[in-house]
Amino acid sequence: MRILVTGGAGFIGANFLNLLVPRHPEHQFVNLDALTYAANPRSLDPVASLPNYAFERVDLCDFSALRAVFARHQPEVVVHFAAESHVDRSITGPRAFVRTNFEGTFNLLEACREIWAPGQGIFHHVSTDEVFGSLGETGRFDEETRYDPSSPYSASKAASDHLVRAWHRTFGLPVRVSNCSNNYGPLQFPEKLIPLMILNLLERKPLPVYGQGLNVRDWLYVEDHCEAIWAIIGAGQNGRTYNIGGRSEQRNIDVVKQLCRLVAEETGAAEPELLGLIGYVPDRPGHDLRYAIDSSRIEAELGWKPRESFASGLRKTVRWYLANRAWIDSVRTGEYRRWIEQNYGSR
Repeated sequence: MRILVTGGAGFIGANFLNLLVPRHPEHQFVNLDALTYAANPRSLDPVASLPNYAFERVDLCDFSALRAVFARHQPEVVVHFAAESHVDRSITGPRAFVRTNFEGTFNLLEACREIWAPGQGIFHHVSTDEVFGSLGETGRFDEETRYDPSSPYSASKAASDHLVRAWHRTFGLPVRVSNCSNNYGPLQFPEKLIPLMILNLLERKPLPVYGQGLNVRDWLYVEDHCEAIWAIIGAGQNGRTYNIGGRSEQRNIDVVKQLCRLVAEETGAAEPELLGLIGYVPDRPGHDLRYAIDSSRIEAELGWKPRESFASGLRKTVRWYLANRAWIDSVRTGEYRRWIEQNYGSR
């Protein structure tokens, strides 16, 4: 198969390609990425030289460039990770989220519709549980939960989900949609909660926690998410939605405290000193109280279940950040951006 992956230099996309490109030399993988601030081609060093991997620097909002990539590579499967994804950034600058997440998805759907004959291809759209809004203290999101987005980010993702389903119903485009819970693991840009807290702990900087830290998230180790997407591509049904969760609900404050303990254990630091770095900051607007995913459908239909518990995945994540300071330093200093422009600036 020829598989086009959008946003493959970002956190989840890079993990997806690093996991699957070496495992499946019989498939050709094309990574299409605009290389915006959170994308780092160096995250793909393990696969960059493999013969079944190629890279295209293209903005999804540039339809002519997108069509040219489709003409060159003739993808049979599209896996759509590319998105602006940080909620805080969507509050201060929502325009980029509407442009990338909505217009970019529209362009991608149209590019697929142009090259695929009726019934051909698979378009897998990767979305988020945030489109469902906030839960109370009980219950879980399932595939029939009503959409109720709270932030510009989740609204833009909800809109893109609706586009994908409309292109299936109106034009017969073969689509599959997945809505996942919060991902964590290697290669995550350090604006997100877990890598931010790990790096602040290593540098003895304050650990800012929104409100009282009582917001609950269901955490999914990134490689488990990638395995779920591959299962959906291989055996999912067209027009079907699959919720992907880790069955690992945690309050934010408890995540931070567990990170304090793990970093203390892995580095020999004093845990009370690290716990003393925790501080509370004003909550962000529209901060959903709780997310929880019901993964029964994908577990029953496709036999997927998360392999990592939150404890095992979190320890793996801490160890990865401890062992990969060069990657972290490149991201935090911005050196990776200079490297991108030197290597990809003319593309």
